[in-house]
Amino acid sequence: MSFPPSAAMAAALTEARAAGARGEVPVGAVIVAPDGSIVASGGNRTRELNDPTAHAEIVALRAACATAGSERLPGHDLVVTLEPCAMCAGAISLARIARVYYATADPKSGGVDHGARVFSHATCHHAPAVFGGIGETAATALLTEFFAARR
Repeated sequence: MSFPPSAAMAAALTEARAAGARGEVPVGAVIVAPDGSIVASGGNRTRELNDPTAHAEIVALRAACATAGSERLPGHDLVVTLEPCAMCAGAISLARIARVYYATADPKSGGVDHGARVFSHATCHHAPAVFGGIGETAATALLTEFFAARR
């Protein structure tokens, strides 16, 4: 994938906006195949599905794996609007995602560059390359507006 993945981040931001419109925390993710095509996308659906695991990354990974007919997605990239949490980082590792591009850091609940730092542990079987700050301004604005409206 070319750097930065602007078209993919634009698609992830579209998913994030849709999640926010549904009353979910506005986070969106897309899975990009080695040829650069978007093969799956998803936004947070934890409230809608009453499922604490239905984060945008998990929703997108499930769809991409179903399409691929495999639990692993070697060579694929994940583009997400918020730094993945520890749960999502674990799933990303298990899926063998090649690269993770995220828009805004999550110092409170992040699991990649903050908090658990899942990919840095010796017990992590696969650590993707990670790039933060891609589309940060737009993603941060979505999150800030969402939470300001609820306070």
